[in-house]
Amino acid sequence: MTTTLITGATRGLGLETARRLAEAGHTVYLGARDLERGQKAAEQIGARVLQLDVTDEPSVQAAAKLVREEAGSLDVLINNAGISGPWKAAGDFTAADMETVYATNVFGLVRVTHAFLPLLTASSNPVVVNVSSSGGSLTRNSDPTTGEYALGILTYASSKSAVNMVTIQYANAFPNMRINAVNPSLTDTDFTNVVSPGPTPIDFTEMGIQSVEEGAEIIVRMAVIGADGPTGGFFEADGPVPW
Repeated sequence: MTTTLITGATRGLGLETARRLAEAGHTVYLGARDLERGQKAAEQIGARVLQLDVTDEPSVQAAAKLVREEAGSLDVLINNAGISGPWKAAGDFTAADMETVYATNVFGLVRVTHAFLPLLTASSNPVVVNVSSSGGSLTRNSDPTTGEYALGILTYASSKSAVNMVTIQYANAFPNMRINAVNPSLTDTDFTNVVSPGPTPIDFTEMGIQSVEEGAEIIVRMAVIGADGPTGGFFEADGPVPW
């Protein structure tokens, strides 16, 4: 039986990924800040709720202790929890804005990964999937013809660039694990119910964005790779994403 933990899994891509993996036979721990909300979501898809706030060290340590006691090891860690932060022009962002977004998207990811590394090393085929974004691609952000260039959200985009580097560093340090970043692409979630303030403002609500089921596809695909699968990469549905 494959044991899987997904952070930020009470809605959107996290919940859909949890549903798909539970259907595939995984024992899924559904990470949730709100235990009541998490319990309702877990019951709907046949998962186990795990109270987990990625920004709180005692919460993460307690979650790791519970999984260690119940399962003994962890096969798949999906670092999905993330926030977009405020949407405004680059010159209007403050250090406090950066700290808030990085606390979840970057520091939270590292906090959870660090706490669960002993359980991952106890697995025969450990896999880590870090949910990133093409908004963190330096290549695409440097190209005025791309949607990423037009996105123009300083805090979120830079936090995902940091996630990509963290992914590479972990993959280099743990060659026996499969550790990758993924880009679900523009998906119909709370994240996209906004108008981007970037160089070319984008009203996401007027775009034909993909469903949550489509967005979760690359997360699920990378969660079930074997020991001979790629590591240290950045992938979307159509293949590698340029760094």
